[in-house]
Amino acid sequence: MTTALRTEQLVIGHRHEPLIAPVDLHFGSGQLVALIGVNGSGKTTLLRTIAGLHPAISGRVLIQDRDMARITAMERARSMSVVLTGRTDMGLLDVRTLVSLGRQPWTGRLGLLTAKDRERVQLAMERTGVDRFEHRALRALSDGELQLVLIARALAQDTPVMLLDEPTAYLDVVNRVRLVALLRDVAHSTGTLVLLSTHDLQTALELADRSVLITGREAIAGTPSELLAAEAVQRAFATSGMRFDPVTGSFKAVR
Repeated sequence: MTTALRTEQLVIGHRHEPLIAPVDLHFGSGQLVALIGVNGSGKTTLLRTIAGLHPAISGRVLIQDRDMARITAMERARSMSVVLTGRTDMGLLDVRTLVSLGRQPWTGRLGLLTAKDRERVQLAMERTGVDRFEHRALRALSDGELQLVLIARALAQDTPVMLLDEPTAYLDVVNRVRLVALLRDVAHSTGTLVLLSTHDLQTALELADRSVLITGREAIAGTPSELLAAEAVQRAFATSGMRFDPVTGSFKAVR
């Protein structure tokens, strides 16, 4: 399996104050990887640092053995796509136009789409199901529909790595599961490494190929079953009056 992304002694934090110990991670292509941990543990900071949106204190991020700090913005855009949480004002854009913008790193200065670019856009829309409303204005979409469109844009960008910050944040239970299952299918069928941060512990443990648990100022990587067998998840999410059930992946009140 080809190594899609790795970090070497990556130190994350704010104003030179490390949040966790140096992080050494490596992930192969075609996997869904979930960043999990309690609020404030550093999930989003780690994801944003890998994405280059937050400065690292020290260390390196490499995609396909290329140091992200030593390449141009265009080369970075061809290496990773990023989907962030929250709505922004996208004016009068419709669905197809936004998804087509995912091809920008490949279209040159004029931004003209070739037949191959249009094919990539169409495939991305069909894979995510947004082709059903491709001419609808973005402002008319529900949170769930918009999230799918943003994922379609990232998919059209055709990068070896896709990063998503809390992609299920505004979705109900059913649509959270559907979205993560879609991302897993994208990873497995396209060979893309999909790395997401999430508070949805149960869905992450059920569907992710690998997880990174941030707890006690360290990042622990493994398969969900490995983390559960070592009781790392149970300890990280231990809460007074609650217990974590590893069978169901949910919390139960202690009676």
